[in-house]
Amino acid sequence: VNELYVDDPDKDSGGKIEVNLNISLPNLHCELVGLDIQDEMGRHEVGHIDNSMKIPLNNGDGCRFEGHFSINKVPGNFHVSTHSATAQPQNPDMTHIIHKLSFGDKLQVHNVHGAFNALEGADKLSSNPLASHDYILKIVPTVYEDMSGKQRYSYQYTVANKEYVAYSHTGRIIPAIWFRYDLSPITVKYTERRQPLYRFITSV
Repeated sequence: VNELYVDDPDKDSGGKIEVNLNISLPNLHCELVGLDIQDEMGRHEVGHIDNSMKIPLNNGDGCRFEGHFSINKVPGNFHVSTHSATAQPQNPDMTHIIHKLSFGDKLQVHNVHGAFNALEGADKLSSNPLASHDYILKIVPTVYEDMSGKQRYSYQYTVANKEYVAYSHTGRIIPAIWFRYDLSPITVKYTERRQPLYRFITSV
């Protein structure tokens, strides 16, 4: 059973959403890879390192970044970039594969798995190496209630994306991989129900 309503179901979260990001950049050294977080509450972190790990790829020529962090429930962005590097590379290659991007607790809801990890397998290896990537995310609060009445909270999301080479009056802008997010005011609720006996009998 599905329901839609306007509310924040997870009021005990302290206004935070947990994020899991796993992304590979096969042509960018790990010492250059960083995660930056910004939002409309004034948060601005460059080179976030808590609960994150960098794994060298391709004999050190590439990097797999795995991070677990929280964001505030306000519009903002987090981005993978070279902004925190000691020395900026001239032509950082932002081609990538996204293995996972999810928000909140993991839920296994029948027929909607893809909505919780919509960017799983996104492959940008054939993109222009100098391009920036924008992923525009609409995060949808989600409640799952099992047959015992226990509720778990998570977030689905929809995504649109574009890639571009950016310039300013001083020349080309160093590329990055942007995840720009906003929260939907609508909450989706899934309620587990037992299959009626007559449906079971007719399907046997």
